Amino acid sequence: METLDYRFAGTTPVRFPTDAVLVGVLASGNLEILLEPADLDGGMTVRIITAARGFGTVWQAVIADFAQRHPLRDVRVSINDAGATPAVVSLRLDQAVETLLAGGQP
Repeated sequence: METLDYRFAGTTPVRFPTDAVLVGVLASGNLEILLEPADLDGGMTVRIITAARGFGTVWQAVIADFAQRHPLRDVRVSINDAGATPAVVSLRLDQAVETLLAGGQP
């Protein structure tokens, strides 16, 4: 297992309809993403726990792209990965934000 941590400045305030938003399923080739409100001085943190070691550069590129498209303020993103491809990661991240903005309903 490998754990990767990132922090980004956020500019988009969001309102959580519930305590957290969870999307995805932790299964082979997939991942789950949890978005939680957190007092981060306007920032966004991302923690990735993955079984696929040695892909830090790829993760950094995918997460930096997400943070640029969705600069969320005071949000903690937790990702539990079971070998998802970068395209699946991006789709799940977008799904999580859409779910959050839709009021927590997937």
